[in-house]
Amino acid sequence: MSEQLISGRLPVLALRGLAVFPDQTVHFDVGRIKSVKALEEAMKHDQNIMLAPQRDVVDDDPSLEDLHAIGTVARVKQVLHPQGENLRILVTGICRARIQELTQTEPFLAGQVQAVPETEVMDSTQAHALRREANNLYGLYCELLEHPAQAVQLKMLASSDCGFIADSIAQNSGIDYSEKLKLLTQLNPVKRLEMAVRFLRREIEMLKIETQIQEKTKVNIDQNQKDYYLREQIRVLKEELGEGDDVDEFADYEKNILKLKLPEESEKKLLKDLQRLKKQPFGSSEASVLRNYLDTVLELPWNVRTKERIDISAARRILDADHFGLEKVKQRILETLAVRKMAPEMPPQIICLVGPPGVGKTSVAYSIAHSLNRKMARIALGGVRDEAEIRGHRKTYVGAMPGRILTALIQAGSSNPLLLLDEIDKMGSDHRGDPSAALLEVLDAEQNRSFRDHYLEIPYDLSDVMFITTANTLDTVPRPLLDRMEVIELNSYTDEEKLMIGKNHLLPKQMKKHGIKKTQLRVTDDAIREIISCYTRESGVRKLERCFAEICRKTAMAILEQEDPKRITVTGSNLETYLGIRRYLPDRLPGSDQVGLVTGLAWTSVGGETLEVEVNVMEGSGKLELTGNLGDVMKESAHAALSYIRANALKLGIPADFYKTKDIHVHFPEGAVPKDGPSAGITVCTAMVSALTGISVRRDVAMTGEISLRGRVMAIGGLKEKTMAALRHGISTVIIPKDNERDLEEIDQTVRKALNFVVASHVDTVLETALNRRSEIPAAILTDIPDGVKSKARKPSIRQ
Repeated sequence: MSEQLISGRLPVLALRGLAVFPDQTVHFDVGRIKSVKALEEAMKHDQNIMLAPQRDVVDDDPSLEDLHAIGTVARVKQVLHPQGENLRILVTGICRARIQELTQTEPFLAGQVQAVPETEVMDSTQAHALRREANNLYGLYCELLEHPAQAVQLKMLASSDCGFIADSIAQNSGIDYSEKLKLLTQLNPVKRLEMAVRFLRREIEMLKIETQIQEKTKVNIDQNQKDYYLREQIRVLKEELGEGDDVDEFADYEKNILKLKLPEESEKKLLKDLQRLKKQPFGSSEASVLRNYLDTVLELPWNVRTKERIDISAARRILDADHFGLEKVKQRILETLAVRKMAPEMPPQIICLVGPPGVGKTSVAYSIAHSLNRKMARIALGGVRDEAEIRGHRKTYVGAMPGRILTALIQAGSSNPLLLLDEIDKMGSDHRGDPSAALLEVLDAEQNRSFRDHYLEIPYDLSDVMFITTANTLDTVPRPLLDRMEVIELNSYTDEEKLMIGKNHLLPKQMKKHGIKKTQLRVTDDAIREIISCYTRESGVRKLERCFAEICRKTAMAILEQEDPKRITVTGSNLETYLGIRRYLPDRLPGSDQVGLVTGLAWTSVGGETLEVEVNVMEGSGKLELTGNLGDVMKESAHAALSYIRANALKLGIPADFYKTKDIHVHFPEGAVPKDGPSAGITVCTAMVSALTGISVRRDVAMTGEISLRGRVMAIGGLKEKTMAALRHGISTVIIPKDNERDLEEIDQTVRKALNFVVASHVDTVLETALNRRSEIPAAILTDIPDGVKSKARKPSIRQ
């Protein structure tokens, strides 16, 4: 095609990243102010404008030196005003031209333009071959690009101008901007077409490589996974270039796994899972599960240990500072530490601290951890019913996680911590399994070296972990589990121990917590004793601490309300001002000895209690009525007592046919409180004998013991708590089974000095001691009692 040569003064529009060729129609956006002004100037006249490509596309205000040597004179065909500040124009190139000089730079560029004619060449076979090659390559290019350009191809096929074909290829292909500028500068049509063919051939090769990359990535991916598609393209590109990411996620996983130096079986399993993770498509649920699993495994403290400190003297100081009393418990713990020091290779003993609420079981565990310099984690087992809570869930389940044991190890951050299994007696079981059975492996020193959590799936060594469990009672702890633990009992505090604990520990703690100084509040010993006896009824000291907190709150109010604050003194007489009316009245003995009324002793979860037994005998047909919310064991004890009385009625001075002519009603007051256990057997028997014979019972005598059909007095439990309850009640003599005589050594010295203890192996000794007047006792009883027992009955003595 022949070019129309245009010269003269024209407005100049600088192009960034774009080149326009003669006889080519192009649309592009115009946004710079000078470019818009130049466009407006062209539209006012003949619509011709000089399009000059910039050398540096970043330059926003180019000069003549910043423009390419050769540009294109074009005619503006159309101007559109879309939304926004830019204009969209359609232009057609006319001829190549060179800017001689810039005659104007403001408000737009304008210059003297000189058309540059092409070099004339003769048509030849080479030129014809070049045109054919160019057309074929451009057709292949359009096929690879999947972008039909039929109009352009038809014009190229119809033309015999090498320059036009070269310009069409440059304008309508994706060759680089720098290469387009070279084509724009080349004035020889044949040479320009040779360059265009060469550039186009290289562009086709690049398209083929891109197509191969796309085909490789499409084999393993879903078309809808756009993110994965892009990542796969990057990966394949890196493979083609021989480049790799030295520090990526998978390399970090592998490095951390090898750093753990696990046994071969475990290491092989983790590396296998890592290989599975590498093969997972991006965003798949399986990849998320594997990542969470590997993160959890690497988070475990496999080789992290704290240096254990076994100093008996330091441990004794820590225990004495944190806890008052509990001498037997402290001694037992120190013995355990001593064995640990003498035999470090021996697995740590599993200790079970058993006692009523509030006596310091959990705080003792914290003191042990402090003295050993071990990190500690607490696992609350109260209400746990699912075996998976201990062993974890298999990772195939949604939301799976490791069990509480491994979670506690992660929390502690050490492989040799002290784990406190709190409230082990309050675990349950249902259709999901029995968590106590899962604990059998955890608490067995021979098995926990290779503990397998369902989530972890590889063995973990728990042999260095020191386990301490707590419980309020052992009745609900399975026997196999109990067999694995060393039981240490923490008994109820005596009133004197509570006084010292409250005075030296709890009251200063609450005063500091409430911001009260020692000069602002004083609580007398009498007031503390009143709080213990009339406001709290517990084995531990939790309610006592809450009472101190209430006193501190009211003291703070009183101090702030006074203009001239004075020291507040709390005594037994003004205690109700701070704590309200007394919740519990002091236990009082009956005013006189009564028939059929006997004081027994009972153990509860909050300590010992006195338990009165009332018996009435009425004319009837021999019925036995038992009331007071009694359990089956206690009812059986009452029947056993009645059977003994029937078998020995004549010896006891009771009519032999009383079980036919008399109705007996046995009642335990406070019927809302459930009662059970066999230890009230001798109490019921004594009350029945008293009611049937009319002999009164000494009101200062209390008793506890199980009775057999032969009248034997059998051993009971909870003697320490029961004797403290007897002392609070004002009892002076306590009858206990002969088999419990050895337990007197564990009773507080204050209680032992205040009470007389009578040991009995047979119910005859109980009757001899408890019935009030010897003149009322049938002679048959005294003749059948052994001499040694008679002497005991005449003068009760302390059995130590």
